[in-house]
Amino acid sequence: MPLALLALAIGAFGIGTTEFVIMGVLPEVAGDFDVSIPTAGWLVTGYALGVVLGAPLLTVMGTKVSRKKMLMLLMGLFVVGNVLSAVAPVFGVMLVGRVIASLAHGAFFGIGSVVAADLVAPEKRASAISLMFMGLTVANIVGVPLGTYIGQAAGWRVTFAIVAALGVVGLLGVAGLVPETGRPKGDGVRSEFAAFRNVQVWLAMAMTVLGYGGVFAAITYIAPMMTEVAGYSAGAVTWLLVLFGIGMFAGNLLGGRFADKALMPMLFAALGALALALLAFTATAHDKLLAAVTLTLIGALGFATVPPLQKWVLDQAAAAPTLASAANIGAFNLGNALAAWLGGIVIAAGLGYTSPNWVGALLSGTALLLSFLAAFLDRRAPSSRRVAAASATGGNVPSARR
Repeated sequence: MPLALLALAIGAFGIGTTEFVIMGVLPEVAGDFDVSIPTAGWLVTGYALGVVLGAPLLTVMGTKVSRKKMLMLLMGLFVVGNVLSAVAPVFGVMLVGRVIASLAHGAFFGIGSVVAADLVAPEKRASAISLMFMGLTVANIVGVPLGTYIGQAAGWRVTFAIVAALGVVGLLGVAGLVPETGRPKGDGVRSEFAAFRNVQVWLAMAMTVLGYGGVFAAITYIAPMMTEVAGYSAGAVTWLLVLFGIGMFAGNLLGGRFADKALMPMLFAALGALALALLAFTATAHDKLLAAVTLTLIGALGFATVPPLQKWVLDQAAAAPTLASAANIGAFNLGNALAAWLGGIVIAAGLGYTSPNWVGALLSGTALLLSFLAAFLDRRAPSSRRVAAASATGGNVPSARR
């Protein structure tokens, strides 16, 4: 695999760390700014909304420059946002910093997926994408726990300053290692939007919203679920999240490897097993050992869907994949917000802390049904369309039969 993927993974590590570390230092931030925890929660919500809006907006703006230059600009934006968060004198300024940093998130992963896929042979595209996303999974194993520890010991501002420094390293890596590819091919913005005429692109984003959303229905409320139901101490939640991150890491690599061999069968297996694992979590959450094992499994199965879904979008929007790829990253965060909201509704209804697992199982099961529909439509697609997509992706016909 090209060394340029390392630069993309470093950028992904920084982005993953800043996205999730705020949850670990939220009480400290709220205390420093003298705001309530729910108010401080806007730092999480604002970030998610910034990803959803920033992914298509900045990707469209980036059609006028090369992908390498756009990745460098995005990492620069990421650095500015985290520096602003680190030095924010009032809560409103920090919220602005979080939103600025989040604007780079979706576009970086969207454009980075296209760059990663173009760096390798067609039969290794999903593996290349998974290696870039490896930075995000490692962030959940190392970056988030370490950032939380530093934030609690030395102050949360130090955490965000370190994250900004990671962004500088990622920027230098992109500048030095990612090859210049020229401007995206096609008729700029018009050809990028034309990709959304393909119903398969919409189906892929719907699968992303519902499939990975199922994971967040459970993980958003993992702290009360593990302390109130499983019987863990509050301090153990950090290490349980590390187990979840380890599962994400393994699932990401396996998802990329098997998606290169049989994309849709891999997606069927991951989504089906994920729905069953979430369903089982309603029972296993009552036992410490089984809860830890199931949580790790949910992380693995959830992230095993990421490389195949991202590659499916690239294949279906092969002529102009950048905007569709970035929009699919936004779909992950839309799914996170939707699932967290639905999970909160069932808890508020008095159904208990394990009830979000039922919501997650239903969401992931629906994504599985949509994947069957996508495979059915792909089989019925005119062979000329698949040949055209194949020429754009490097020779392999994107078919559900693989």
